[in-house]
Amino acid sequence: MFAYVGSFTTPDRAGTGRGIEVYRVDPADGGLSHIQTVGGMDNPSFLALSRDQRVLYAVHGGRDYASAYALDPATGLARPLGRATTGGINGVKQDIDRAGRFMLVANYVSGNLSVLGIRGDGSLADHHDLLHFAGELGPHRVEQARPQPHDVVLDPSGGYAIVPDKGLDTVFVLCFDAGKGRVGLHRAVRARPGAGPRHVAFHPTLPVAYVCNELDSTVTVMRWDAAAGELAQFQVLSSLPEDFFGANTTSELDVARDGRFLRCSNRGHDSVVTYAIDPASGRLCTAGWTATGGAEPRFVCGDPSGRFFYAANQNSHSIVVFAMDAATGRLSPTGHSVSTGSPVSIVFAGGA
Repeated sequence: MFAYVGSFTTPDRAGTGRGIEVYRVDPADGGLSHIQTVGGMDNPSFLALSRDQRVLYAVHGGRDYASAYALDPATGLARPLGRATTGGINGVKQDIDRAGRFMLVANYVSGNLSVLGIRGDGSLADHHDLLHFAGELGPHRVEQARPQPHDVVLDPSGGYAIVPDKGLDTVFVLCFDAGKGRVGLHRAVRARPGAGPRHVAFHPTLPVAYVCNELDSTVTVMRWDAAAGELAQFQVLSSLPEDFFGANTTSELDVARDGRFLRCSNRGHDSVVTYAIDPASGRLCTAGWTATGGAEPRFVCGDPSGRFFYAANQNSHSIVVFAMDAATGRLSPTGHSVSTGSPVSIVFAGGA
């Protein structure tokens, strides 16, 4: 199995990274061994894989393009396939449709969502569709001064795209035409004022979606009606312990592959909160917190085996490896970590 790590590389992003770092993953202990640096581009931040895991896609922080890389399944090495325009500045998250024909990109600074075509060799075509977000801004004068879509995730059917917008305190549901690669507004679900919805994740089997709210450090649980394309909020929990009073923002969500646990990272408290998921309703119950072993954990995720968990600590320039207890959800440091400049995201190719 191989791990691909995106990073910030430029001064305007306070970046010290070198590009996309490639690691071989030790299946015994989750440790990472460096095998390649793919450089020559600015801020290859959030990464995504094609369904066959043969192509890696990156969006670029503060820039107006996305890029693609062919992956060698035997060696893990990445080869550039070129770049394409995203129709907006600062792509912050992307998703790929089931057929592998289109990539959707949330452009944070420009306040829009774009659709790019994917060619037969996996390379990207320039964007051909744009949707601009609008609505009532949230109350935070600095952090909510404009529309700020921060994620895009296609629902399990592939017919809808879910987009949390931090600036508008809204989670948008878009219709997605998988034949033409077009999007259109379908629903808008308002969050609590000042919540700042950031990222969304679906439960693997239940009709439930989870949203982490960046500004008020909460997680919202939503029922998903796939037939109507509707989200309905039914639970909100804090991501922080009651005795913490410092500044904090949430950053990433990770749903365990078996659907038993949800985890959310805290920047400020510098921790991961683990929630147990009710197997019938999808409701959450807080199970505890684990320090990420570094500062500003911008990204966290479990590996495909379900045995190891990784925290990318942006400001301390490290990735820390944890073992996951399948019964309790507890995270325990393995003692393994790597130093890498300004890590932003991780994806895995290969493995069980």
